[in-house]
Amino acid sequence: MAEEKLISNEYENKETVNEKAPVNSPVPVPKHILEASRTIHTVDMIIQKILDSEKQYDLSKIVSAYELAEKYHHDQKRESGEPYISHPLAVAYILLELGMDTDTICAALLHDVVEDTPCTLEDLHKLYGADVAMLVNGVTKLGKVEIFTKEEQKAENIRKILLAMSEDIRVIIIKLADRLHNMRTLNYCREEKRRTIAHETMNIYAPIAHRLGIRSIKDEFEDLAFFYLDPYAYEDIDEQMAMRKESREALVENIKASISERLSKDFDPLPTIEGRVKSNYGIYKKVYRDGKEIDQIYDRYAVRIIVNTVTECYNVLGIIHDMFRPIPNRFKDYISTPKANMYQSLHTTVIGRAGVPFEVQIRTWDMHKTAEYGIAAHWKYKEGVRSSSKDDNRLAWIRQIIESQQESNDVEEIVRAIKNDLAPEDVFAFTPKGDMITLPVGSTVIDFAYAIHTQVGHKMCGAKADKKMVSYDYQIKTGEIIEILTTNVAGHGPSRSWLNIAKTNEAKSKIRSWFKKERREENIFEGRSALEREFRRNMIRVPEDELEDFLRLDMKRHSCETLDDFFAAIGYGGVQISKLMQHLKAEYSKKYGEKAAEIPVETRPKPTKSSSGVIVDGINDCVIKFAQCCNPLPGDDIVGFITRGHGISVHKKDCINYKSQKDDENNAERWVKVSWEKTTDKSAAKYFKTTLDIVAVDRVGLLADVSTALAVINVFIYESSSRELKNGNALLSVTVSVAGMEQLNTVISKLQKIRNVISVERSGK
Repeated sequence: MAEEKLISNEYENKETVNEKAPVNSPVPVPKHILEASRTIHTVDMIIQKILDSEKQYDLSKIVSAYELAEKYHHDQKRESGEPYISHPLAVAYILLELGMDTDTICAALLHDVVEDTPCTLEDLHKLYGADVAMLVNGVTKLGKVEIFTKEEQKAENIRKILLAMSEDIRVIIIKLADRLHNMRTLNYCREEKRRTIAHETMNIYAPIAHRLGIRSIKDEFEDLAFFYLDPYAYEDIDEQMAMRKESREALVENIKASISERLSKDFDPLPTIEGRVKSNYGIYKKVYRDGKEIDQIYDRYAVRIIVNTVTECYNVLGIIHDMFRPIPNRFKDYISTPKANMYQSLHTTVIGRAGVPFEVQIRTWDMHKTAEYGIAAHWKYKEGVRSSSKDDNRLAWIRQIIESQQESNDVEEIVRAIKNDLAPEDVFAFTPKGDMITLPVGSTVIDFAYAIHTQVGHKMCGAKADKKMVSYDYQIKTGEIIEILTTNVAGHGPSRSWLNIAKTNEAKSKIRSWFKKERREENIFEGRSALEREFRRNMIRVPEDELEDFLRLDMKRHSCETLDDFFAAIGYGGVQISKLMQHLKAEYSKKYGEKAAEIPVETRPKPTKSSSGVIVDGINDCVIKFAQCCNPLPGDDIVGFITRGHGISVHKKDCINYKSQKDDENNAERWVKVSWEKTTDKSAAKYFKTTLDIVAVDRVGLLADVSTALAVINVFIYESSSRELKNGNALLSVTVSVAGMEQLNTVISKLQKIRNVISVERSGK
């Protein structure tokens, strides 16, 4: 049974629901919410709504769909105790208010019969056609699949809805209407279920309604979810607004009368003038989130003026600015620059004669229809034609989310993607050529680069905002001109740290895709390293020959055929270890339990050797290189850094580069424990290059004496250079080969005994 459904075929809870105080309600339910929950829709209401409509409907087809739905839902009840058929009827009524077509209304009436009754999609296809069957299938949740956990089931359901709506937008419009009626009657659920559904509504459905431009549904979603998530804050704002009700209504009426009187001189007939008060959730965001007082919210009062043409919009704007004093930086022209959800209006905030700021919105009737109903106002249905190229462009964002999340079973990640990419507020920035790029607030220059083109993002090596160089984490602002600097250097690509900087899902997906394709060996190395570190941290010791079997279920869930595929997926970010560990720890305890201590030591992960003479803790088959910034030698305290494609770079612990980067959160997991291999076989000793800086009084024969001293103790010289210092002394730099710190100390001691030598120090280069 679908989680959000307010349906109970069998009454497990026999308590009577008190309408004045719903189950587990922490505070009294507001009157308007109670009234909405008590409204019971009937088929007569649907028929009357259709008869009153100016649109053409196939009434007989809709009535037939109702009769079939009533037949299958006949014995079912909602948690309120009402007949279940009242829910599909309510959903159909909401869709009629949005002006949807016949097939959409039929699908609304039938949207639960496949999921909750013996009726099949084939039955619907035969009776009502392919479109109705397709729409019902789109809103029907997936059946239980054995491999899915509850979270994966949720992820698949969200992904299925997005996929269906990318094919036909009517799917999500039905889903929004379905969720709206469930939210209106949510007071009959228990508190825990109420909060779960309210969270999902606020995080998924409200952003989608916003992006589709259906303001009425988006606002109601946010207000209802806000009440169930924070009823005390809702009640507080409600009380404060109620205290100001009379003065507020008087203020708005005075403003409307003043504007009407002035516009009557220039317009006949007079434009429509409406008053609006900001929603409770809109006020909450600014009061609680931004720390403002209600009196500091400039747009809590608004007047909307609706005219016939775009020219009249700008004429009215001039009149408003002549009548009232505009507040600087509070004007927005969404007519010339529409929002991503097609919204268009002029917004300006002015100060009235009473000294109270208020917002004025100016739009045409077409713009008003779009603002209220969004894409539902423009979606055209023609026989055999689903959508136009323009419609396809409007839905590109849906496909981007689907593509970027096709490998993720993490509900939080999918929800985060929806919230980020469908954020209510956008910023508008421009390329140097004048092309406008729209992104969510908080987006960085990395997001901007990938929004231009995938290859621009991959080749980015810097960015400028209004001709000034900025860092990769710079958050773009509306109106800025952003220039992306690129390079054609072979092998150049994004950094893994960009995944933590980018905000949009599109950019993150393209970065992961690049690493997936271009850095497989590095991904395998980093993925294995990361997993082994987590295993050590959680005391998980699985024999190497049993590792694939141990991880088999997780490999299957993430479509990985081999261990290397799985390690690579971890390496490029397609699989998050943090999401696996709870399950793996439980699986380890279940599979090994007390036997874990009996696993032979020789089969457990262990430090591995390298021909370099360095042991890397828990990572096999390492390529080792010694950092030239500090040239570590046996005997030095050392640490390893996992590089991109070049194995492990070994640094001294007092290396300036290590000290400056060790606390960087982005690279914290790339520092690994390493140590020098201990050996008693001197014939197997390994030699390392190091450079010595010798300061001495300049004289003839100095370099010869140094060479002779090193030859006597059998030390090979790779290269040497010398120069005169400002004080007249000489600096000799000699690169030699030594077996470790012990031999190096002997070399330094020998050189210090040479005549006129002032100091001998190990170079940091």
